[in-house]
Amino acid sequence: MPPFMVSAPGKVIVYGEHAVVHGKAAIAASVNLRSYLHVTFLHKTDRTVSLRFPDISLEHTWNIDDLPWAAFAAPAKKKYYYDLVTSLDPDLVDAIEPHVLSVSPKVPEHVRKIHQSSAKAFLYLFLSLGSQRSPPCVYTLRSTIPIGAGLGSSASISTCLACALLLQIRALSGPHDDQPSEECALQVERINRWAFVGELCIHGNPSGVDNTVSCGGKAALFQRKDYSKPPSVQRLGDFPQLPLLLVNTKQSRSTAVEVAKVGTLKKAHPKIADHILSAINDITESVHALISQEGFDKDDPENLRQLGELAAINHGLLVSLGVSHPKLERIRALIDHAGLGWTKLTGAGGGGCAIVILKPLEDIRNGHHGPDVKEQNIKSAAKNPALVQLERQLEAEGFEKFETTLAGDGVGVLWPAVLHNASGEEGGEEIDQEKFLKAVGNDGIEKLVGVNAKSATSNMNGLSNGHTESREGWKFWRF
Repeated sequence: MPPFMVSAPGKVIVYGEHAVVHGKAAIAASVNLRSYLHVTFLHKTDRTVSLRFPDISLEHTWNIDDLPWAAFAAPAKKKYYYDLVTSLDPDLVDAIEPHVLSVSPKVPEHVRKIHQSSAKAFLYLFLSLGSQRSPPCVYTLRSTIPIGAGLGSSASISTCLACALLLQIRALSGPHDDQPSEECALQVERINRWAFVGELCIHGNPSGVDNTVSCGGKAALFQRKDYSKPPSVQRLGDFPQLPLLLVNTKQSRSTAVEVAKVGTLKKAHPKIADHILSAINDITESVHALISQEGFDKDDPENLRQLGELAAINHGLLVSLGVSHPKLERIRALIDHAGLGWTKLTGAGGGGCAIVILKPLEDIRNGHHGPDVKEQNIKSAAKNPALVQLERQLEAEGFEKFETTLAGDGVGVLWPAVLHNASGEEGGEEIDQEKFLKAVGNDGIEKLVGVNAKSATSNMNGLSNGHTESREGWKFWRF
């Protein structure tokens, strides 16, 4: 069979982080930084399966016939592609443990932990959804999502693996352009259930919001009032696609430490902390009410301003909880000085990433911008001097900048892994494993897989508005 590819996005929490730990609501949205999985079929006499993840220097091969198929196929353990799995079976975890422990035994402990958690997710899914007759393959992963930055990279990878394995056993239909919305939703839920299993393998007790957003794209309203019960997850199909500036502080942080800070504050000052957490919840509910109202116009600058202002207020409340960081505040100060948008931390804080919702053109024209922006340059957005200066400052201070879009597509498929030519007919360039491995950086990966930046339109600040939505030959389940 020819090779094929699967892709899935990362995510950011746009409103409600930390409050969500205490039973409040949060909104998470996809970002068009994505993981890509390339599946190459080997000759049937080669009875091996390989996982290659060069971005983290992981490469391992297993003999298919040596894997514990009997344990996974036992009547009491057998799961089907449509099953809902909410916890890992300890007997099955024990069965794959020797095959997981054989991965990267000589690398440093912190690297080995990442490699083996990835291998655990892959093997659990491969053995649950496949069989001993599964074809020998090489599964090669590349990602444009910063790892360990709170952007849902593991959920994106789990989504890719689940989708690829379900496609191989023909448990999915589509995606195709005229597929009914209800059927698309069913296919995505099927992928989502198994992506969650991958997250269980990696994180132990995931919330489920990351894989839900990665599979379905767009955004989701998430709330978990009782940790003994499944969370409430409502898909927000009307959440607007917004051009976004995402800035990685490259400051390592611990989610557990930041969550504990809020817990300590709540014990010391329960009334005040509860008011802050409730105010964050009010922000999330205000956003939900805004985008849910009849006649909501995502292109109305006033609506964009409200979304941006609510994000900035949310950030201020998170600062009061003690979960920001000097590097995050430096990014916010630079953005505020340039006058280009509203900034907030995303995820646990204490480092990680900041997101910037970009201001509408009217604000720049009315003088709400940095002192170096001149009227004659507004018409030529790509040459916006404020943005150019900001990019230079961010780079000089060691930050990493990504231009992306909020609330885009979820999981997608390129089958076969051939880019179509300009007429839309097949017969273009095949993406083979060697080319995929040799692609350099995010730009190299995106260019190879058919992301077409040249077809983009630019927004008012010179950022490419949705260029990662133009993907040559790719198909998505949209509902």
